Amino acid sequence: MNRISTSQIFFAGLLTLLFVPKAVADNNANATYIPSKAAESEELVLSAPPRGAAVKEKAIYEPIAELLSKAIGKKVIFKYSDNWLSYSKDMVHGAYDLVAFDGPHFNGWREDKLGHVPLIKMKEDLIFVLITKAENQRITQVKNLAGRTICAHAPPNFGTLTLYSQFDNPARQPVIIQIQGWDNAYKGLIDGKCEATLVPLKNLAKFDAGEKKATKIIYKSRTMPNQALSAGPRITPAMQAKIRQAMLSEEGKKATEKLREVYAIKEFVSASREEYAGLGRLLKHTLYFEY
Repeated sequence: MNRISTSQIFFAGLLTLLFVPKAVADNNANATYIPSKAAESEELVLSAPPRGAAVKEKAIYEPIAELLSKAIGKKVIFKYSDNWLSYSKDMVHGAYDLVAFDGPHFNGWREDKLGHVPLIKMKEDLIFVLITKAENQRITQVKNLAGRTICAHAPPNFGTLTLYSQFDNPARQPVIIQIQGWDNAYKGLIDGKCEATLVPLKNLAKFDAGEKKATKIIYKSRTMPNQALSAGPRITPAMQAKIRQAMLSEEGKKATEKLREVYAIKEFVSASREEYAGLGRLLKHTLYFEY
């Protein structure tokens, strides 16, 4: 039996309070879903999920803002966010005209609630698998994980919320042992820090490549689209077309060089609304993201 420290239990409880239950604490967060701050400015605002320090993120996204400014003939500025709470709150209040490559569930939510349109996406689709050690006889299906430990990224990670969508009762869910990186998720399982973990199928093929498998799959998600760049209501259809063309051009490859290098992105392709339809509902119990 895995032993869970007091700090791990406290942190898991904190994550649950922040992200899993339905948000009721901030009445102002029940957004009207009408762009406010952005609509008052002639500049268009590009933002991206908070994944690094300001210097690093500006080096990645400011070249993209410059590319888009040139493509559409209107100034695009990059707005950095240093945490998920402020990023999410600004998003639901329509502060961003363009959002660069956050999770498919955020793209689906913006599509439903803000009228955003996914323009381009990372080419490779996503399939998540839930795995345990091959010899584990206690866990044979997803529901067996209720109350047990799982190495996972903190919500609102797309993979984690995909797994949590399989549990109808909030009181009967796995306990998250927070990790950073798919390699650490797999290592945590093998080292006995948790009883299961969730990783992309393509990553599992690298981690457990031996003839005798160390793990077994107990759940496999459907195929889902990858992260995308979406455009809000102030981006006209003509501007959308120019952005797609610019991002997929040779000049676009130069502007996205740092982004592709940091996040190991091979290629971008056009995206469609249909691909992301319904994915926003994974956020329905997440702070600020009401349905």
